[in-house]
Amino acid sequence: MKVLLAILFLVIFMNISTIAQMDVKFEQYNLDNGLTVILHEDHNAPVASVTVMYHVGSKNEKPKRTGFAHLFEHMMFQGSQHVGDNEHFKLLQEVGANVNGFTQQDGTTYFEVLPSNFVELGLYLESDRMGFLLSAMTQDKLDNQRDVVKNERRQNYENRPYGLADEKISKALYPETHPYNWPVIGFMEDLSAASLDDVKDFFKTYYAPNNACLVVAGDINPADVKPMIQKYFGTIPKGNPFDRPQAVPVSLEKEVRIFYEDKVQLPRLNLTWHSAAGNTRDDAVMSVFSDILTNGKSSRFYKSLVYDKQIAQNVRASQGGSEIAGEFQIQVTAKPEKTLTEMEKSIDEILADIFKNDVTQSEIDKAITGTEVQVVNSVATALGKGNALAANYFLTGDANNINRQMEFYKNITPQEVIEVAKKYLLQPKVVLSIVPLGKPELAAKRGE
Repeated sequence: MKVLLAILFLVIFMNISTIAQMDVKFEQYNLDNGLTVILHEDHNAPVASVTVMYHVGSKNEKPKRTGFAHLFEHMMFQGSQHVGDNEHFKLLQEVGANVNGFTQQDGTTYFEVLPSNFVELGLYLESDRMGFLLSAMTQDKLDNQRDVVKNERRQNYENRPYGLADEKISKALYPETHPYNWPVIGFMEDLSAASLDDVKDFFKTYYAPNNACLVVAGDINPADVKPMIQKYFGTIPKGNPFDRPQAVPVSLEKEVRIFYEDKVQLPRLNLTWHSAAGNTRDDAVMSVFSDILTNGKSSRFYKSLVYDKQIAQNVRASQGGSEIAGEFQIQVTAKPEKTLTEMEKSIDEILADIFKNDVTQSEIDKAITGTEVQVVNSVATALGKGNALAANYFLTGDANNINRQMEFYKNITPQEVIEVAKKYLLQPKVVLSIVPLGKPELAAKRGE
């Protein structure tokens, strides 16, 4: 709270170019097997988080073998050599812990937030599934969790309104061999084809200590925690080296226009461009631009499309910078009886006006202020710090970037925003129209 108030003071009484610096202190070291350990001590509350991030996500999969990273997230909660099939959740819930995991394109993260006097329990459970999962892995468990993931895909993708949009955009935006071409959850046919040997090989390759970062944050004494970490993780064998997907130039030769009919009431338009990868100046600038376009009722798109013209139900822009590529997307949902051709024409007109007449410094300052508050709030808890330290270590190369997240936002000018936005948004894009069943005429059509 004190940090947040300090930021607000700076915003109100000082020039926005003076961006507050966070100061999350931590200790980092490595075990002999390559496990990176990060400790953050904070005694504000009697809780601690144990976070383990593996530097493996859906981008480490191969065509026809998609969905393994997310499927494995489920398998990691099915018991290990010294922990019963349903004991992982049970043991943690009995002490009041919050436990979960999540899979992304670039990494998979597992965490426990628990009373600080039970940190050893979290370390024991995480180490047992890192070092001793394979002996407890069975065909029945695989089949069970495969069905769970398939149902998750049906619920969140295939049977959800607009649920297949991102999947279709990625397939159009990236070549088939690019690791961002497929969805994190994978394709149904690939999940069906996954064998027990496939899953075991995935674990052997990626779930090794030298491909993991362990963060213990919160109400801890490092002198007490270090022997526990050595005890539980120190004897796990180091994994073999493997090749990581590398960033390669990606572009569209020409505009791609696609549409599909869905069980929706209102048509929706998605415009997606290749953009900057994460942890770059361009990523920050395009994030500022997205806020200028759609963050708040006075933003350029919202004011024009939703408030003035009243032709759109909602509109949002987003910059998504990942580890080896990025995307910029504008999404607008039309009001009843409005076509997506009208939406696209209006968006083009607004962008053309912005490129001609510039953005203002006050718009930039407002966007940066909002981003700064989000960054501070994201690390306000032990879990937030744990996840951020692990992610910064793997995805930016330096855990201390948790304290430098706002560096890329310093001294952004209107001229730079326009130059960077033109750099990406004047290139070919993917135009996806999602229309109600039986109404293909509502799709966006070029030149109408």
